Amino acid sequence: MKTIRTIFKNNKGATAIEYGLIAALIAVAAIGAMTSLGTKLNSTFNMVANNMK
Repeated sequence: MKTIRTIFKNNKGATAIEYGLIAALIAVAAIGAMTSLGTKLNSTFNMVANNMK
């Protein structure tokens, strides 16, 4: 019974999983933002290049 209580008292694994999930969500948000920004920059550079011709 003591070992079961000890296992349930250990929260380090749960905390590590929570931090991992937070990092994954931040990474997904950053990738989405960079993709959107990259598309806008690409169209801007294309417009500038076409106007310089």
